[in-house]
Amino acid sequence: MQLSFIIPHKGRFEMLIETIESIINQQTSEHSFEVIVVSQTAEIKECILTTSDKLELKVFIRPVEDTISSSRNFGVEQAQGEYLAFLDADIYLSANWVEQMFSELLGSPERIIVSAMQVCNADAPPLEQIRTSLSNVEIDQDVAFLPGRNLFMSKASFKKIGGFPEHLVTCEDYYFTDQAAKLGKLYYTSLANYRHIGEDKEFNAMFKKEIWRGQSNIQSLAGRKIPLRELPSFFVPPAILFLLIAAVVCLLSGWPELAMISLVLALLPIVVYSSRLFILAQSKVQLVPILWFYMVYFPARAIGTFAGLFKTIKVK
Repeated sequence: MQLSFIIPHKGRFEMLIETIESIINQQTSEHSFEVIVVSQTAEIKECILTTSDKLELKVFIRPVEDTISSSRNFGVEQAQGEYLAFLDADIYLSANWVEQMFSELLGSPERIIVSAMQVCNADAPPLEQIRTSLSNVEIDQDVAFLPGRNLFMSKASFKKIGGFPEHLVTCEDYYFTDQAAKLGKLYYTSLANYRHIGEDKEFNAMFKKEIWRGQSNIQSLAGRKIPLRELPSFFVPPAILFLLIAAVVCLLSGWPELAMISLVLALLPIVVYSSRLFILAQSKVQLVPILWFYMVYFPARAIGTFAGLFKTIKVK
């Protein structure tokens, strides 16, 4: 059976090369595969030319204004494989990824998409460990959502789902896997894994990227039913930002009591979310970095959500 890897790309050549190397290192003899790189960087061909003699590699250059969904859908149009693997251009797969993905998908007729578990190095910075722990809250079970950086499915299923939503700049994986979940089960396995090379490692950079990631929150609601479990992700960030602003305004206005009440109310969900993650991570990450993570994450998401209503946010 043939598999087509589809990798949207923009900049950061060294990470893309590592991603392709992890595909070359796959331990499989039963399956053939091709790699389709859909790039928005014209200089890419020279960068990855040395890898083209080790596997079937196709490179396409697309307009810079295309969304990641557009790149993925374009890649599918060029794909020859019966099965599709969607990877971000900064993902390093475990050597058994291909074999295990086929095993997980074909092992249950109810499954429509499968994905592998995220891992990080033992000496990874706290922020990367937090991100990894958040990705692994639900393991070896059916889930409601899968991140777009690591997806495996049949081409027939992709066509039934209808492709990625090209009108969304971000949150496209929420929308896509939500549509997929209406047709079959999403499964997250620990028997294969990947390392997110480009994972957030510094809080300053994370703040900017979360503003960018949050810009399509509202747009992603259109055309799908929102489950109760998702509602906090839409209401909690703006509520916290509003309360923090209210605390500052009250303090400057000479109302210290109201400022304190607003601050406590803003910190309450941060403490709750942090305690939950600390327990789920089994104390592998210290509580203070987790608290700091949510103090950065929620305001950034809220800013991105509001800003996305008025303009498209660019990120380098």
